[in-house]
Amino acid sequence: MSDPHPQRLPEKEDKRTFLQKVAEFIHPGPDSTEELIETLAEAEDNEVIGADSRVMLERVIRMADMTAGDVMVAAPRMDLVNIEAPFDELLRQVINTAHSRFPVYQGERENIIGILMAKDLLKLQRAPELNIRALLRPAAFVPESKGLNDLLREFRSNRNHMAIVIDEFGRVAGLITIEDVLEQIVGEIEDEFDIPEDEGDIFGLADHTYRVSGDTPIERVAEAFGVALRGSDPDESFDTIGGLIAHEMGHVPKRGEHTQLGGLHFVVLHTKGGAVRWFKVSRVDENSVTG
Repeated sequence: MSDPHPQRLPEKEDKRTFLQKVAEFIHPGPDSTEELIETLAEAEDNEVIGADSRVMLERVIRMADMTAGDVMVAAPRMDLVNIEAPFDELLRQVINTAHSRFPVYQGERENIIGILMAKDLLKLQRAPELNIRALLRPAAFVPESKGLNDLLREFRSNRNHMAIVIDEFGRVAGLITIEDVLEQIVGEIEDEFDIPEDEGDIFGLADHTYRVSGDTPIERVAEAFGVALRGSDPDESFDTIGGLIAHEMGHVPKRGEHTQLGGLHFVVLHTKGGAVRWFKVSRVDENSVTG
């Protein structure tokens, strides 16, 4: 027979002091994300936390509402590898893009069959009889709606650094890397393209083209290639080659876009922070040969 007067479960002990209760009654905690961010700003103003800490914490809070679709590299701008491509073509693509890993497709670009690590190409170079399929690593697929917090947790648990993003119809929408996610917290991460300015800004590549920093002065580029670089608008003046190219294109260039100016062919290799960090440059008369 059940007890007609069951004993109440003990309530969780409230360990707050009286002064803490009064303070929370007068100044209740934030009820929304924006209020929490305002609280962080106040903490910075009161020198409770530093500016860098406040920025990072704010990014962590905002990241909770972000998805893979918000920060992915869209499908048209993905650098993919064709499983049927010869070794020389694969090597040239790795050199030109300087990525560490590539999605590999067979037939159509939608048919991604794995991930190729750039360092694994060394195995092919030493042993050409190897089948490139044996070097492929499994590709991870995530929906566009995947939250960045959950995605970062998965990246850490399964040690993947890249995932293919799929839209609601099961088509490839883009790709996302662990660096893309971490940059939402810590800001831009230095990578293989980030070469100190004092080490130079124009580099020769293996295919006889050049990698040129977007912040290289126009005069230096013109002198290096022996050409005249002038914009279509004589009233506009620019200091860097990146600024001039962006003006001529009429928008902030995206990776893979290209244009011609002053007898040179410019291909956008890498962008960051809304600006071009690196161009691949070749002469127009050589471009048809070097690609």
